[in-house]
Amino acid sequence: MMTKAFITGIAGTELSEAERAFVAAERPWGFILFKRNVESPRQVASLVEELRTCVGEPDAPVLIDQEGGRVQRLGPPHWPIYPPGALFGRLYDIDPALGLNAARLSARLIADDLDRLGVSVDCLPLADVPVAGADAVIGDRAYGTEPGKVAAIARAVTEGLEQGSILPVLKHIPGHGRATADTHLKLPTVDTPVSELERTDFAAFRALSDLPMAMTAHVVFSAFDPAHPATTSATIIERVIRGVIGFQGLLMSDDVSMNALAGSIAERTAALIAAGCDMVLHCNGKIEEMREVARETPGLSGEAQRRSSRALSSRKPPLLFDRTAARAELDALIERAGTAGV
Repeated sequence: MMTKAFITGIAGTELSEAERAFVAAERPWGFILFKRNVESPRQVASLVEELRTCVGEPDAPVLIDQEGGRVQRLGPPHWPIYPPGALFGRLYDIDPALGLNAARLSARLIADDLDRLGVSVDCLPLADVPVAGADAVIGDRAYGTEPGKVAAIARAVTEGLEQGSILPVLKHIPGHGRATADTHLKLPTVDTPVSELERTDFAAFRALSDLPMAMTAHVVFSAFDPAHPATTSATIIERVIRGVIGFQGLLMSDDVSMNALAGSIAERTAALIAAGCDMVLHCNGKIEEMREVARETPGLSGEAQRRSSRALSSRKPPLLFDRTAARAELDALIERAGTAGV
């Protein structure tokens, strides 16, 4: 049976009978974990193995949002705290080498955590370039407010993940930095002219267009499409994401259950696939919504299949790594930032 082009969450720390039947029958491409799915390292590793066994794919992608700071699904007591992205930006302002090194070290340590669990994909790095007055949903998750700096730190984060055998997902393309609302709650509209978007927001993503996967922004860019957010806009996906930015990797939606999108879950799913997204992301673990997504999602084929294959084949074995030394070095950089008044 053909794999379907969607990623699903589940409700708890183990698969229910209904979820097990759903996964086996609908064959999602991958899975995504949240805090509700996490108790202990042994439990998470067991869940990851069960998900892959159930779908019949020993290497099925398992994703997580493990950024550090406010967005960290794995945390104490079993996993360490990692700094928010803004800390790397502030260290970069002291000395670019310090910021890039801290970003790379943090991502490499995160990759080690994930690889031990069998998780293979981290929804990181961010290339969003926030502006004054934007909603705080990005806030200190961002690496800075200048696209060159943001891209450089995002590249270092990517390197750290890849060195630890974790695939990166670039987000939120083509940019969430100007959004004046949290897309979990409502749909924001950006009225910035094309020339400014290309100079700032899109520039950071353009420098990272070679990454294997990216996640869309549920944001309207009225200069291109005043009626639809990027996720469901064929114009933005073709002209901006694939065109101006030049991203040719696997394009997944942000969570299709967010309130920024209009219509039923089924209608949203159909709309984003029609617009040109390769992959539907559904996160909340509600089984009836999961079934709606599956009903509207096609089998993975054609260009989407080729992009998927390229992305997954780019994953390399982890490089040798001294975790204790890396954590000590990262902690020293964090302390230096504090001493410098950062």
